[in-house]
Amino acid sequence: MVFDKTRPRTRTLMLAAMAATVASSAFAQLRNPPAPVRNGDWIAAVVNQELVTAGEVERRLERAQAEAARAGARAPDEAELRKQVFDSLIDERVIVTAARDSGMKVDEPDIDRAVQTIAAQNQLTLEVLRQRLAAEGLDFVRFRANLRDQIMMERMREREVYQRIRINEDDVDKALAERRLQQQAEAPVNVAQILVTAPEGADPATLERRRALAAGALARVLGGEDFAKVARELSEDANRANGGEIGLRPPSRLPDAFVAAVRGLKVGEITPQLVRSGAGFHVLKLLERNEASDKVTQTRSRHILLRPSVQANASLIERRLSEYRARIEAGTLSFEDAARQFSEDGSAPQGGDLGWMSPGMLVPEFEQAMNALPLNGLSQPVTSRFGVHLIQVLERREVPIDPKQLREQARGLLREQRFEQAYLDWTKELRSRAYVELREPPL
Repeated sequence: MVFDKTRPRTRTLMLAAMAATVASSAFAQLRNPPAPVRNGDWIAAVVNQELVTAGEVERRLERAQAEAARAGARAPDEAELRKQVFDSLIDERVIVTAARDSGMKVDEPDIDRAVQTIAAQNQLTLEVLRQRLAAEGLDFVRFRANLRDQIMMERMREREVYQRIRINEDDVDKALAERRLQQQAEAPVNVAQILVTAPEGADPATLERRRALAAGALARVLGGEDFAKVARELSEDANRANGGEIGLRPPSRLPDAFVAAVRGLKVGEITPQLVRSGAGFHVLKLLERNEASDKVTQTRSRHILLRPSVQANASLIERRLSEYRARIEAGTLSFEDAARQFSEDGSAPQGGDLGWMSPGMLVPEFEQAMNALPLNGLSQPVTSRFGVHLIQVLERREVPIDPKQLREQARGLLREQRFEQAYLDWTKELRSRAYVELREPPL
């Protein structure tokens, strides 16, 4: 399994990222789980039926500072960061209690799968994960309980926040129009020029002679003479031997004056007036505009998936897949036979063939490795949340994006853009209805 069948495919990446966030943050955050109040610790807040302890705030603060240092980011001063951490913990308790009050439950198999995902992502067996947690002073029962809360918070956020976001058809139309304008603005163009140099500090008489020469060139090409011929004859730039052709470049690599001058031209047209720059006078012709098209690259790939277990950890699985890879490259084993015989994915009966996939349909770890492969190339073992894969790309093709799919993509992007504010508004409402009692340190 490398894609999520439980959601619309257009949202797979977003939901996969959310699942990864639960797993990675669980392993990081649950290193410092909410703990019972101990000697020297004290209750900093009561949130509905939940407690936030001062020790928990300190552990979360230390982790935030460490993460900022690793990322090379500048963290707020300690007092401000402490307040942010404290507020975040209160919000988490508010969301968890609201989820419980709504009747939301997380089944034991869901937690089992999450634990397995955490182990796989950290390349650990379940037994080694238990040992690692015990060595860090974490009770496995408490680890699972906090993981349950993490999953519940993510589900609550997804369920409640997304349904608050309203996207109408006018919003989608506007987003698509903006997308088209942006594509046009960023489309690479190939321009040819005839340059007559004229330093800005030149005297008026010299400037006029140079301008007249350039104007004569403009008149000749507008009159029907071959642009490349006139460029080779008169132009004073380095591309004159190529008929003045500059080559296909993004607008960011062209002078602003050029970009503005050719913006309204059709391919093959010439600027009706001279273009002035610090170098002199230019006559420009638009040779090519590489317009972005509403197409997508689909990939047909196949894979062999092995899952970590108590009997086989991730390192052992990688060695096995490397052996299969060597045999396939040597021609002593076919990929199809290896997939049918060894793969633990539902695609095994088809020789591991996943069929045609559009961007975003596969989990990011798999898709990134697949996109880096040439046709018929074999990957090294690739770890994802589902296990370890050996991947081969069979075909690639460009296909038009269905208009409905394009609108859904725009709708999804708008939804993501509005998610943060909707989440903040929702959290604020939840907190306003919650019982939150802040407590002072004991004397």
